[in-house]
This record gives sequence, structure tokens and C-alpha cells, in this order.
Amino acid sequence: MDFTPIWLTLKLAGITTLILLAVGLPVAWWLSKGRSFFKIILEALITMPLVLPPSVLGFYLLLAFTPQHGLGKWLQQTFDVQFVFSFKGLVLASVIYSMPFMIGPIKSALQQLPVSLSEASFSLGKTKWQTFIYVQLPNIRPSLLTAIILTFAHTLGEFGVVLMIGGNIPNITRVASIAVYDAVEQMDYSSANAYSFILFSITFILVIAVFVFNKYQAKSPLE
Repeated sequence: MDFTPIWLTLKLAGITTLILLAVGLPVAWWLSKGRSFFKIILEALITMPLVLPPSVLGFYLLLAFTPQHGLGKWLQQTFDVQFVFSFKGLVLASVIYSMPFMIGPIKSALQQLPVSLSEASFSLGKTKWQTFIYVQLPNIRPSLLTAIILTFAHTLGEFGVVLMIGGNIPNITRVASIAVYDAVEQMDYSSANAYSFILFSITFILVIAVFVFNKYQAKSPLE
């Protein structure tokens, strides 16, 4: 059994989660503050991957970043960067596809925090950023952990979107979900089962960890 697809999948999920954590925290904080037409549009775009078929999103990313024309051609000629059929392309597609899993739980948790927490922090001379880091984030730890785990786990199982923009290149873009598909196509059910079992086990452990942590957090204030 070739473990390279497993390693590529874990690497992709890790990088995607870190990028989305850095991007998602300020975006979620901004979206949680008031409403505007622009915020509604942005929120709708962020949520689209939840309802769009992955192949549709992958197709449009393929069109946008193909080196033959448009944005992809400009990136190729200007920066010598190619997203199509490369690991960088997998990261880009995964960041877009998994974005709602990071931003959604954090935004909802921030909106549910009592306004008095922020007001108390402001009265002590803290800035909005300091209030966010030292007051709000510690109070949404369960939601933050849930967002991180869901993003990581969701990226592990991506198939359509990564296949469209990354293809099936061994050691470069052939992640575990594509390896499962290949094995089934070749009627190599033993390899397909091995890859599937590893993905299932990792995802199951992550989900159990979220439930255990959230249950502990819910009980701890009473104990």
C-alpha cells in the first residue's frame, strides 16, 4: 500500500486549516458585528460551497486558473505560479471549499456572546483587537475547536473539487479520496478498504474529540 496519498491528505488538511484559521478569525469577527448589504453578499458567497456541487466549484476554479487564459495566464506569466494540477491548487480549492466550516461556527459563537463582556473590556481601556483576543476568543473555545476540527475533517474527505483542479498526479495531487476512487475503478477493493478505513478512523477520532471536549466544557463551570 502506498501511504503517499494519506500523507498528502494530512498535509493538505493541515495547511488548509491553518490558513483558514488565520483568515477566518478576523472575517468571522467582522461578520458578527452588525449587518449590511455587503456583509450579506459576502456571507452568501462564503456559504455557497455548502450547497454547490463540488464539481461545479472545481470547474469554475479550473476555468479561472487555467494557464491558457484569464487570471491563470496572468499569474503564470507574471509570477510563474500555476494553480491547476499542482498542490498549490489543491490548497486554494480546499480553502475556498472548507471556508464555511471555519467561519460559520466562530461567527455564530461571537454573536451569542453577551455584549456586556465587550463593554466591560472597553471600559478598562482595551482596544477592539485586544478584546477579541483576550476576552471573546477564550469564551468561544468550544466553537473554535469545533470549527478547526470540522475544517480539518472536511478537507480530509474532499473529492470532486480537488479532482477537478488538481487531477490525479501521483505524489503531487493524488490524495486519499482519489486513491480510493482509483482503487475501486481497478477493482482493488483491498487498497480501497485500507485507504477508506484510515480516513474513517482519523475522522471518527476527531469528531469524538470534539464531543468529549464540548461535554467537558459544559460540565466544568458546575463542578
